[in-house]
Amino acid sequence: MLVRKMRKDPLVQNEYYHIYNRGVDKRAVFLSSGDFDRFLLAMKLLNYEQEGLMHKWRDYKITYPQKNFSDFLSLYVKNEKKLVEIVAYCLNSNHFHFILKQVHENNGIKIFMQRLGNSYTKYFNDKNERTGALFQGRFKSARIKSAGQLSCMSIYVNCNCEIHGLAKAENYQWCGFPEYLGKTNEKVCSKSAVMGDFRKPRDYFDYAKEIIRDFRKTKEDEKTTLLE
Repeated sequence: MLVRKMRKDPLVQNEYYHIYNRGVDKRAVFLSSGDFDRFLLAMKLLNYEQEGLMHKWRDYKITYPQKNFSDFLSLYVKNEKKLVEIVAYCLNSNHFHFILKQVHENNGIKIFMQRLGNSYTKYFNDKNERTGALFQGRFKSARIKSAGQLSCMSIYVNCNCEIHGLAKAENYQWCGFPEYLGKTNEKVCSKSAVMGDFRKPRDYFDYAKEIIRDFRKTKEDEKTTLLE
């Protein structure tokens, strides 16, 4: 059963939000490729009304080792309602970014983010023999107010690793950009709201490179200003 609690600033149904958070004290929260993969798995399985899917997937793998993830989804969540649409995402070593559309009428974004944070924190703490909070308080949110802003912010989120100079986004496994370009079979992102503005993935790629340069220049200008 979904928890019915209201927040002071309820997120609006069918609107898009930039959602982000980072590790407490700016610490790294992803220490290995396995950590990234575990968070990505949670993104996929905790985005349904039905609870307990992480445990069901674990048991399913043990019982049916020859089956794959698509088989599991077809069996357990074929008719399940999602809490949010994940439009874009990027997981960096010490923080993450999402663009989410709230599609569940009962605080879908809040429920999804609480599940995700709690699940991953328990996994990380158990693995690393630590206790306490892993992320820096409640997630942060900013409403996206126009289609143009949505397209631009999808680049900021999908390509955040490249904006920070960590990796080329088109080759980065833990962001939505390869999915937008058709380079992966992952089906995490709901792309239609963004890709409706582009004739083909190459157009999105070219637009992204322009936006990445703009964001990186802004970051460099901010650094220069601080040094003056």
